[in-house]
Amino acid sequence: MKKTIYLLLLLTGSSAIAQDWKGKFEQLGETLPTPNSYRNSAGAPGAAYWQQRADYVINTEVNDLTQELTGSETITYFNNSPEALKYLWLQLDQNLYAKGSLTARSSNNSIRDSVAAKMLATQIGAVDYEGGYKIKSVKDALGKDLSYTINYTMMRIDLPQPLKTGEKVNFSVVWSFQINDRMLVGGRGGMEFFPEDGNYSYTLAQWFPRMCVFDDYEGWQNKQFLGAGEFALVFGNYRVRITVPSDHVIGATGWLQNPKEVLSAEQVQRFEKARKTFDAPTFIVTEDEAKAKEKEKSAKKSTWEFYAENVRDFAFATSRKFIWDAMAVKVGDKTPLAQSMYPKEGNPLWSKESTKAIKNTLEVYSARTLDYPYPTAFSIHSANQGMEYPMICFNYGRPKKDGTYDDRVLDGMVSVVVHEVGHNFFPMIVNNDERQCTWLDEGLNTFLEKETKRERYPTLDLVHGTPKGIVPFMKGDKNVMRPVMASSDNQGRSFGGNGYTKPSAALTLLRETVMGPELFDKAFKEYAQRWAFKHPKPADFFRTMEDASAVDLDWFWRGWFYTTDNVDLTLDEVKWYKVKTTQADPESKNVKVQAGDLSAKSGGDKATDFSKGPKEFMLINTPDNYYGEFKNKIDDNGVRKKLENQNLYEVTLKNTGGLISPVIIEWTFKDGSKELERIPAEVWRTNEVEVKKIFVKEKEVVNIVIDPNFETADVNTADNVFPKKPVESKFDQLKKN
Repeated sequence: MKKTIYLLLLLTGSSAIAQDWKGKFEQLGETLPTPNSYRNSAGAPGAAYWQQRADYVINTEVNDLTQELTGSETITYFNNSPEALKYLWLQLDQNLYAKGSLTARSSNNSIRDSVAAKMLATQIGAVDYEGGYKIKSVKDALGKDLSYTINYTMMRIDLPQPLKTGEKVNFSVVWSFQINDRMLVGGRGGMEFFPEDGNYSYTLAQWFPRMCVFDDYEGWQNKQFLGAGEFALVFGNYRVRITVPSDHVIGATGWLQNPKEVLSAEQVQRFEKARKTFDAPTFIVTEDEAKAKEKEKSAKKSTWEFYAENVRDFAFATSRKFIWDAMAVKVGDKTPLAQSMYPKEGNPLWSKESTKAIKNTLEVYSARTLDYPYPTAFSIHSANQGMEYPMICFNYGRPKKDGTYDDRVLDGMVSVVVHEVGHNFFPMIVNNDERQCTWLDEGLNTFLEKETKRERYPTLDLVHGTPKGIVPFMKGDKNVMRPVMASSDNQGRSFGGNGYTKPSAALTLLRETVMGPELFDKAFKEYAQRWAFKHPKPADFFRTMEDASAVDLDWFWRGWFYTTDNVDLTLDEVKWYKVKTTQADPESKNVKVQAGDLSAKSGGDKATDFSKGPKEFMLINTPDNYYGEFKNKIDDNGVRKKLENQNLYEVTLKNTGGLISPVIIEWTFKDGSKELERIPAEVWRTNEVEVKKIFVKEKEVVNIVIDPNFETADVNTADNVFPKKPVESKFDQLKKN
């Protein structure tokens, strides 16, 4: 028998086809990295998982007169890897703004007529600003100079002797840089100048030399910072002292260690009250107090000290313009403090919405992932940006000068606060490499942003990040579109869609249509808890979602994340049948059925509606040879009786877009009632292009719609209906107009 099968395979060439063929339902297999002792086949950290650690002690000062930041840091780096390290790599992200940077030299730009001066000046660097780090010294623990090499946004420090497994090393760096004006040159951190009162607001990020990640996946993270792909960072503890003018207030990563030294007695009292108040924010600095400080401009200095434990980064904001409010939030057995700082230019919108949005975010995200572990979460108002760091984020949303704002501004402001605060979970806790993979934090976070708005802000825009919302992107030009899995810096025009909205739409489809909320939520939470305070990769997410749900999703990851296909199902044909109730010889066991009989009865042309009524077909008695070795037989007349008054609809579906999708069918019956029927994506497993399926209905159908609620991101719903809508001629369209 085996020899016969083998001969048939040789004759048909099936063995070669089986080796080369990669169907849409085949397992990802070797597309994903091979599981090992560091990352196992279930998508969890393996028995030998390890990661590095870096602790920082930093002293820094912001000069409000010269807009220069100076700093010194001592880094303690722990080598938990199985490798001895001869050198260390640090990120120098401020070098993005240095003259002759890799970003400037490799950027694409062009001249067009009537281009705005600001746009052209920014593109070609025609501004009076010289950015980048000035590294003044790099020394070991004994104060001896260490050899270092700067390669654009990376700095290599050569160690006198290899750092062995289990050892740690201390070294220090002294640096300075000119703070960038974000209006002129952009940037994730920087400053904003307010000409009316002559003050600055500083949002400082990527402001100190930071350790690169060294991991089991690729060794040292060695991709330059080009501006789009964000950051791969190491967990550790931070003690940071920040010197600023005494009338400034600071929001930062971590918990304030010396409030009595930098706040007035009344402000300390208000701060303590806020920590115990759960129903509404308490003002620590009021708007009137902030306005008064704008005029006084203290010449004295104060040093604020913050401590943060087990974080991957540190950012802060400082200004005398800041209004400051805060309230406590109950999350599990913890009560983190939600805090907002904003200039008067953000009011009244910010005093109404910012801290409340922090509270909503912490509550919803914690329920979906893990209880928020940090003591605080800041939202800082900053023009034209949304950017995230541990326990602090910078967010846009500014009313008009008279304080009024429309729904668009409200929705944008609430959305960005929820989104950026939500980043505390992804990637600040579940810490993926953003430089390589934007979607693993931005996409997951956009999904939870949408879920938070759905639960807490149902009147705001709920389309962003859904299958319906992603349709315009999915319809885009495939020549310039990239798959979601392309690295961050190579996404081009696809960056926003692939980084944020397409993964969110995919996860929405996965939760609501493919897996169901219960299975999805359990698996999603499992991923978050497995990889909290660790460094996951895409394969870890894919494998965990399957491992924790028992749902094979390789077809889904393959289509949504590895291709640029789109969903475009076509309801190609519907045939309506009824079983013929009489036949010439109901007892006959030898009635012959010729292939194609039903097709012939249906006519050559496809029906476009139900006007011709059902086609009748003969249901014959089952011939003996159909039973094989079985001795028992089916009741043929019983089957006829069961189907006697039923309507049978043979539906032909075509996969025009290439992306495999579940099929959601809405049936409308003659009596006006409706039925929603869900067909799993596996219906396409043996034919990825066309499927036929029979549906039996008691009631007569008058209308069929595929994907009636826009759940699947179908890019062309015009061909999803039956009866078919007549195609208008150009003449008919002109008559309408």
